[in-house]
Amino acid sequence: MIQVYTGNGKGKTTAALGLALRAAGAGLNVYIAQFAKGCVCSEHKALKKIKNIKLEQFGRGCFIKYKPQQIDRVLAGNGLKKVKSIVASKKYRVIILDEINIALKLKLVCLKDVLDLIKQLPEDAELILTGRSAPVQLIKAADLVSRIKEVKHYYRRGFKARKGIEL
Repeated sequence: MIQVYTGNGKGKTTAALGLALRAAGAGLNVYIAQFAKGCVCSEHKALKKIKNIKLEQFGRGCFIKYKPQQIDRVLAGNGLKKVKSIVASKKYRVIILDEINIALKLKLVCLKDVLDLIKQLPEDAELILTGRSAPVQLIKAADLVSRIKEVKHYYRRGFKARKGIEL
């Protein structure tokens, strides 16, 4: 099954990590690839303690706040290659591509490559794609789509990201 968590609201990665926790608790192996992220957040410390969850990052900084450079495309491309090998290995039942939609929007990876990956997914695997601005083609390919809409956010009042809540 293919799941897409998109929209401008807070909670897409959090929802994916919640699913990872549930799957790991059920004994399933989980692989998480984070695109356009390269900083260590609090959840990484917790995930390291769970033996059947593996997380790798394919980005630099916490989010791209600048015009993407060639290194960003290389890192994201390496991530997608790694995910293809993970899918082919059939070792992981849950595969999360965190912020892949941002990587697509910034043209760090090619939509055709992600759609090809979906076609290669084993029947018993779950693929979760997160990030704002999910392309229509991914939404059409998905079995479940959640659009998380911001109604109100404390960032708008000047609050910064807080350790243990956003970081």
